[in-house]
Amino acid sequence: MKTKCTTESLAFQAAHGRNVVANFDGGTLTSDGGGLLLRDVERATGIVRQFAACFTDHRRASRVEHPVASLIAQRVYGLALGYEDLNDHDALRADPLLAVLAGSADPTGTSRRCARDVGKPLAGKSTLNRLELTAATCADTERYKKITVDHGAVDRLFVDLFVQAHATPPAEIVLDLDATDDPVHGAQAGRFFHGYYGHYCYLPLYIFAGEHLLCARLRPSNIDASAGALEEVERIVAQLRAAWPDVRIMLRADSGFCRDALLTWCETQGVDYVIGLAKNARLTTLIADDLAQVATACADTHAPARVFADLTYQTLDSWTTARRVIAKAEHLPGIDASKANPRFVVTSLAADVLDAQPLYEVLYCARGDMENRIKEQQLMLFADRTSAATMSANQLRLTFSSVAYVLLAALRRLGLAGTRLATAQCQTIRLTLLKIGARIRVTVRNIWIALATGCPHAALFARVHANLLRC
Repeated sequence: MKTKCTTESLAFQAAHGRNVVANFDGGTLTSDGGGLLLRDVERATGIVRQFAACFTDHRRASRVEHPVASLIAQRVYGLALGYEDLNDHDALRADPLLAVLAGSADPTGTSRRCARDVGKPLAGKSTLNRLELTAATCADTERYKKITVDHGAVDRLFVDLFVQAHATPPAEIVLDLDATDDPVHGAQAGRFFHGYYGHYCYLPLYIFAGEHLLCARLRPSNIDASAGALEEVERIVAQLRAAWPDVRIMLRADSGFCRDALLTWCETQGVDYVIGLAKNARLTTLIADDLAQVATACADTHAPARVFADLTYQTLDSWTTARRVIAKAEHLPGIDASKANPRFVVTSLAADVLDAQPLYEVLYCARGDMENRIKEQQLMLFADRTSAATMSANQLRLTFSSVAYVLLAALRRLGLAGTRLATAQCQTIRLTLLKIGARIRVTVRNIWIALATGCPHAALFARVHANLLRC
């Protein structure tokens, strides 16, 4: 018979004449009671289920305790709930609530084969790590790493999820492209020193449509920011047009993506673009009068001054044709000419479609919101935890983070619509609605979740739950 341990009471400073005594005898508790909302999102969307279908299990079925779908769900829900590393799962594997989210039929772990695993219904860090380290193809001699992923299927899935999120085809889609740095601190394959960022890093490529993530591609950092962007755009546009033949598509990006190959492809495929153009001496000369005008206005008013110009411009040798360029001549308050702030954008939109000023201030500048989505990915869903030795393993880690983002974005879109958190970032959603203390009791017929009585957001939680039930 297993010995029942008695934990020692912990005495703290008295409060108003009352002793304060603590003990680890509260029963089966979790700090993630709100994770039940993520399960309802999954029920409505099938995001995790569809992601798990991109994996192939080469393990011997008779010896499998944790199905692929359970492993995938455990990892994705863990990231969504704020557990960034695999090491966290050695403690999380005993959490019955996470077991419920992962689809375990034995949330208390009482039926585990090994005595050392009893009470731990989920996989530990080693099992999850083998999932990440499996090669692209599984050799018959491989003993442990035997779950492969179809990266092409994953790429298609992100676009499919975007399509599934729309009851009717949108009239227009704006695809935002951007590259960012993913700092690394080891000898990972594909990491190089990047002069602009000033450290060793990867250079992942992101493509968003609004808040919807369509591509997260890990790349080495010794490349041009636009490398591979045309291939990704071709793939995504083809998939979108197969689903919605009449949809209008526009690309939006900064000057790092202003390459003739991408612009020419857009022009031949009927895809519009609004892309930043790096300033140079020729462009600045073309708006010299405008810069002088705003400099005078700024000196007179001591306030920022700007005017917009509409140009037709062609580079000396890198562009195959002349294109419409919008110029912003701006001068900021200061005592020297260095306060001049000219900016340029190249576009396929004709002047009679959109004037220069709204094209720049309304359409182009709106791309800045994509940076918030990238911050959510990297800072709140741990897309920068790329510490594995190989690029393929780190790409899979980035993919897990991406699926966790898509799941939380679906919660925001479906559950938080009309609430004060309708535009909240992932971290705010997590701390407000997911990190709720709860006591868990598992019986033959029910799993009872007693959420904290003092939760200050109980009414909001109930409203979100009702919204998800209507999906």
